[in-house]
Amino acid sequence: MSLRSIPADMDAGKVASIDAMLDRIADEHRVFLPLAVESGSRAWGFASPDSDYDCRFVYVRRTIDHITVWPVRDVIELPLEGDLDANGWDLRKALQLLLKGNAVIVEWLCSPVVYRGQAWFRDAFLEFARRAASREAICRHYLHLGERQRRVYFGDESSVPQKKVFYALRPAAVLRWLRMHPTEAVAPMHFPTLMVECDPPAELREEVRDLMQRKAVTHELGATPLSRAVAGFIDSEFEIARSAFEDGSADASEEMISEAQHFYRMVIERLELGPDFVPGASRRAGSP
Repeated sequence: MSLRSIPADMDAGKVASIDAMLDRIADEHRVFLPLAVESGSRAWGFASPDSDYDCRFVYVRRTIDHITVWPVRDVIELPLEGDLDANGWDLRKALQLLLKGNAVIVEWLCSPVVYRGQAWFRDAFLEFARRAASREAICRHYLHLGERQRRVYFGDESSVPQKKVFYALRPAAVLRWLRMHPTEAVAPMHFPTLMVECDPPAELREEVRDLMQRKAVTHELGATPLSRAVAGFIDSEFEIARSAFEDGSADASEEMISEAQHFYRMVIERLELGPDFVPGASRRAGSP
C-alpha cells in the first residue's frame, strides 16, 4: 500500500513542487524512495504561516550500484530553494545512526506528513526501530539537542525569540515522556500529542497553548524574557536526564547488527523484485 498524508492547509503548489523534486531525485540518482516525509515544525504541529518546508527522505540504491570500487556518498542534499529544505539518507546510513542512538530517523518514521512511501517499509522499519533503539542513547540524543538549543537561543533569558522556545521545549517534553513511559524508546513526534501525554504543569500547559495559537497565525512573534514556567520545566527535565543518563557508548548488540543487515537486504530485494516478493524465497546473485 502506498502512503500519502498531506494536511489540507498545506500549499498545493508547494506540495506539487516537492513531488516533482522527488521524481527528479529518483530518476537522476537511480534510487528508490520508500519514504519521503515532512520534518520540522510543520510535522511537529507548531508551524507558523512562513515556516519552511523540511522534506526528508530515505533512499535505497539498486543492487548493481552497490558493486563499485569507489566510495559512494550516503546523503543526497539539495540546494536550499526559498522556503524548501530537502535532503535524504541512504538506508544504510539511517540504520547505522539508529543503532548508535540517533533519534532523527525515528522521527521521520513517525512523521504525520508523508509525501510518498511504502507502508510495508515504514511499518517494518518502525518495528525494527522500536526493538533496536537504546532508550539511554535516545535520551542522551534529546538531552544534548535540548541543551544546545537552550545554550544558543536562551543564553540571555531577558530576550528570547518566542518561536525558538519550542526547539528546547520539545526535547524537554520528550525526555519527560520517556521518563513516564519506562518501557518505550519512541516518543510521539506530534508536539500537541506529546504535551498531553507527558502531563506538564498546568501553568506551562496554558502558556504553550497560547503560544501555539499565536504562532499559527503570526509571522513574527518577537522576543520576550524567558518565562518562569518554561525555564523551570526545561531546566528541571534536563537536570533529571543528566543524572539518569550519563554519557556512554551506544554500541549495538551483535543480534541487532545482524537484524539490521537482514532488514537492509530484504528492503533492496523487495524494492527490486516488486510487491509480491516473499522475503527469503529467492536470492539474486550479487545481491548485498
